[in-house]
Amino acid sequence: MPIPTLRSTILAALLAWSVPSVFAAVPNILLILTDDQGWSQLSAHMDPRIENSKSDYLESPNLERLIEQGRRFTSGYSPAPLCTPTRRSILCGTTAARSGTEFASPNWIPAEHLTIPKALKAVDPKYRAAHFGKWGSQMISTPEQCGYDASDGMTSNGTGGMPTTLGVESGRHGDGPPHFIDDIDPKRTVTVTDRAIEFMTEQVESDNPFYVQVSYYAQHLSVVTRQRLLDKYEAKGVPDRKYTPAWAAMLEELDTGVGRLLDAVEKLGVDSNTYLVFTTDNGGRGSVPGGRGNRAAPNFPLSGAKHQLLEGGIRVPFIVVGPGIQGGSICTVPVAGYDLLSTFYAIAGGEAEELTSEVDGASIEPLFRDETQDAFERPQKALFFHRPDRGESAIREGDYKLMVYWNESGSVDRTALYQVEPNPTEEGREITDDPQRAEAMKNRLLAHLYLVDAERK
Repeated sequence: MPIPTLRSTILAALLAWSVPSVFAAVPNILLILTDDQGWSQLSAHMDPRIENSKSDYLESPNLERLIEQGRRFTSGYSPAPLCTPTRRSILCGTTAARSGTEFASPNWIPAEHLTIPKALKAVDPKYRAAHFGKWGSQMISTPEQCGYDASDGMTSNGTGGMPTTLGVESGRHGDGPPHFIDDIDPKRTVTVTDRAIEFMTEQVESDNPFYVQVSYYAQHLSVVTRQRLLDKYEAKGVPDRKYTPAWAAMLEELDTGVGRLLDAVEKLGVDSNTYLVFTTDNGGRGSVPGGRGNRAAPNFPLSGAKHQLLEGGIRVPFIVVGPGIQGGSICTVPVAGYDLLSTFYAIAGGEAEELTSEVDGASIEPLFRDETQDAFERPQKALFFHRPDRGESAIREGDYKLMVYWNESGSVDRTALYQVEPNPTEEGREITDDPQRAEAMKNRLLAHLYLVDAERK
């Protein structure tokens, strides 16, 4: 048996010392997902180049705090313009064209596919995962079946307050008051935040890396808020868009929950090793109960709203905070919620080629270090969106977006091409003199829909 040299002895000692430090560096991940919160519905610019990409009436100091600490993605997208398909897409890293564009998707059972918790645990079995708040309607699989260690269960809109749960017999928003008062736990924002903080605390004390998804019920209807916050916003006067003082008050309550999560991460001493992503499940609603008057639409300056594939339905706040990310920085490269599985897998130490072919998203981790387009190449070259029930599909490629409209027979009826960078407004800005670009983008979109066997109209 050879006698060890001094060099080999020192090398062995260094390796033995470095192994625990590698495991200690496994990052924590906190995903905050809000509901029906539009791109411009916060008190800081989502894109500082665009004056109307914020509200002068709303108050969201903790979202401003996130922006100061992290990177804004000015072209951040939800995978779908509707809550449940977005939640499936985020969970499994898939376009909605693959995993289902509506509430029900009987051909896609999330538990039978790779999910964010499963992917993270494949990298490091020590990961503990939790989901608190809104899970989604007709998700089929439970959070635990999808790899979560703790959750609030198969929760949906009603859990966070809907007309029938608030005493409106018909179940229709228009048949009840424009808002409801709850001075204890409006929209369950307090409870959901408490549960997340408790879970993170337990994992830090147990020396386990954590993945926590906090899925707030706000800003989904019904509008529920505290009386003191309602009084505050009523005293501020008329909102700058067609939402109401009560809706603004509900947003501040949501913002307070975000602030408590930020405070908890700092108090636990893990802020230097925790990535936090803030985004929402779809664009803002086109109307809010009681929101009237000669004011701008709730999603102004974007065209369209929730349910549509226009920018107002899918362009959303998208902010990332974490190790090595420059505070107050901006990235204009298009990203989507279905990129998060690949991204989280990468920052945990996984390799992209290890993921299944069903994963459509790309890791945007390179954009955490370098916000330029040169730092990132998306294998599929574009982002894809599909909602055949509305007869719409869309593709975002570079600075351009193509809307595809389907006729009743399931064939393409027409297309509309827009340049949405740097100006994201579509209304009145269709490009008609670049048919070659439009045709190439249409063909790329159709190829993806064919590849994933997308639902037809």
